[in-house]
Amino acid sequence: MPAACDSVLEDIEDIVSAEDLKPHDRQFVRKSIVPKVRKRNSQKNVQADDDPPSDSIIPGIQKIWIRTWGCSHNNSDGEYMAGQLAAYGYKITENSTEADLWLLNSCTVKSPAEDHFRNSIKKAQEENKKVVLAGCVPQAQPRQDYLKGLSIIGVQQIDRVVEVVEETIKGHSVRLLGQKKDNGKRLGGARLDLPKIRKNPLIEIISINTGCLNSCTYCKTKHARGDLASYPVEELVGRAKQSFQEGVCEIWLTSEDTGAYGRDIGTELPTLLWKLVEVIPEGAMLRLGMTNPPYILEHLEEMAKILNHPRVYAFLHIPVQSASDSVLMDMKREYCVADFKRVVDFLKEKVPGITIATDIICGFPGETDEDFQETMKLVEEYRFPSLFINQFYPRPGTPAAKVHQVPALVKKQRTKDLSQLFHSYSPYDHKVGERQRVLVTEESFDSKFYVAHNRFYEQVLVPKDPGFIGKMVEVDIYEAGKHFMKGQPVSDAKVYTPSLTKPFAKGEVSGVTEELRHALKNGTNLKTCPSVGIQEKTSLCCRMVMQIPWQQRGRGLKILSVSLALLAVLVTFYYGGV
Repeated sequence: MPAACDSVLEDIEDIVSAEDLKPHDRQFVRKSIVPKVRKRNSQKNVQADDDPPSDSIIPGIQKIWIRTWGCSHNNSDGEYMAGQLAAYGYKITENSTEADLWLLNSCTVKSPAEDHFRNSIKKAQEENKKVVLAGCVPQAQPRQDYLKGLSIIGVQQIDRVVEVVEETIKGHSVRLLGQKKDNGKRLGGARLDLPKIRKNPLIEIISINTGCLNSCTYCKTKHARGDLASYPVEELVGRAKQSFQEGVCEIWLTSEDTGAYGRDIGTELPTLLWKLVEVIPEGAMLRLGMTNPPYILEHLEEMAKILNHPRVYAFLHIPVQSASDSVLMDMKREYCVADFKRVVDFLKEKVPGITIATDIICGFPGETDEDFQETMKLVEEYRFPSLFINQFYPRPGTPAAKVHQVPALVKKQRTKDLSQLFHSYSPYDHKVGERQRVLVTEESFDSKFYVAHNRFYEQVLVPKDPGFIGKMVEVDIYEAGKHFMKGQPVSDAKVYTPSLTKPFAKGEVSGVTEELRHALKNGTNLKTCPSVGIQEKTSLCCRMVMQIPWQQRGRGLKILSVSLALLAVLVTFYYGGV
């Protein structure tokens, strides 16, 4: 072995020989290096440099326009997405032109609704807007050509809308279409305690379940919302309590089928309703959503008792779709016309004055003239005050779209005939002269009146007195139209305020901490942020420090990893400069 190896090294630095460069010399040599400048000759490169790189964009400061089509369930989803985005710092605008990003929340029930959705996507692209798609259309058919390359947030992933919007603004395409599950069991969807901006601060829309137990041959919504998944009773009651504490005076229960509620979790609709009634303040009201006939038949007695409760509207939406048993069988509706009549007759007897709303599809495949006449006879017999008439539209991917269709002209004529029958009678003429108590909740479309509803959820227009909004008012009915009545407030009657607290202002975010609410009221650049010393970065820093509960649960590891990465960069920079 060489003699040099016989000596013991005192330190690793002893390996350096006398001929090696000293640190000073090494630094001097480095200074002689001349960096090579890359030439940019093409116009393409120049344009690319003009656009800021995605990692230089600060999310949470852009303006977002939200458009929602469809049912009250979809509207509730839209309110939740708006609330989360606003809580994070984004500005929700009603002006589509000034928005940086369009969030389009779609409906797949009818072809016209999807056509509007598709046209809005095209318009957004023509105006160079960032686009995020939501709702039932992209959830049911995410691979459609006109959706390619666009960000999508699924109907059960709305609690992650901030992430999707953030990445889309950076120029990325994100798709979140998964289902919420707990130990393998499908959940009702995103949590109910998420931030929300109510379209009407006086009305809370609560989705009690998603999906349904049916397999209707014409329905595309089933492809998007899936099988029944219900929220626990305690979560729904908790959401109702929170809503009343935020000034709400009317609650709408919604889902694809409220009557099926609870069958997947060992409970039932009447159990939920009785629990909700316990927390409704005096003067506030509860409105039930749509229920199919099969799932209410076994609860008729209890439902009649609930609908007679003074804080529950005597109103129920029960779609019949057709009065022909053969058509109902082709639709796979799982009931016959006699079942529908039994439900309606029982409720009209036990709940005097109840409003029954229903739906009818005209021109379903296989519907004959005789079938349609049965439907006409049903409407003539019951004279429904609220009737939703729909010409059949075959939806792609449904069984009803694959069979022989009724000619378009026939469908159109049947729709016209049924509409004429519906407009031939006046459901409210006999109520002129009555004195009614009505709850005033919104403004009419023409802005000339306030809109109120009486005990039977019939629309009553009242004068636009700011003192009436959100109040229970006593009125005398002096005029009736096809879809409304007009009421004159009784001069000496007491105006009752059902809300527990002052309602939120329009656009105010529900379900956030008082600290964040105060910050949002003072602007998105949260000016006071004690935890952060660098004032010019308050907007971003405060959003990180003031983490909202729904963000904390899902982003703890992400924030930790980012913090460690930043620490590593700082350490490297510090020691590299020494």
